[in-house]
Amino acid sequence: MTIASICQRRVDTALPTEIVQTAAQRMATRCVGTLVVVDVHDRPIGMLTDRDLALRVVGAGDHPRGITVADVMTGHVEVVREDASIETALARMRQEAVRRLPVVDADGRMVGIVSLEDVLALLAREMAAVGEFLQRTSPTRLAAE
Repeated sequence: MTIASICQRRVDTALPTEIVQTAAQRMATRCVGTLVVVDVHDRPIGMLTDRDLALRVVGAGDHPRGITVADVMTGHVEVVREDASIETALARMRQEAVRRLPVVDADGRMVGIVSLEDVLALLAREMAAVGEFLQRTSPTRLAAE
């Protein structure tokens, strides 16, 4: 199974030139804690989190109207290709200590985002299906029928 099958296709983004106050308002409106920062070709170049805003703007005592997303975003962003396996994405999340990865196509353009929660939800569904199968086919149950 590939990441394309479980990633979220609707991704909230920001441009690096955007004022952080506008980005923060979008985060509040959309009820998200992360925006993927993209270039003009829709390629991920960074991440802006509510933590970035809290520590690098509020914590620094700066005014959000004078600061751009590029000033406070996390610039290095790990991505995963949409044709990558779920195991590959999990390994990259673990290696980089991140909970979200932008999903890109072969040209590096963003097509979605996958979170650790998305992967865990899939694994939970798969384990539940295995458990149901085991219950249906258990020797004890079959002998009782």
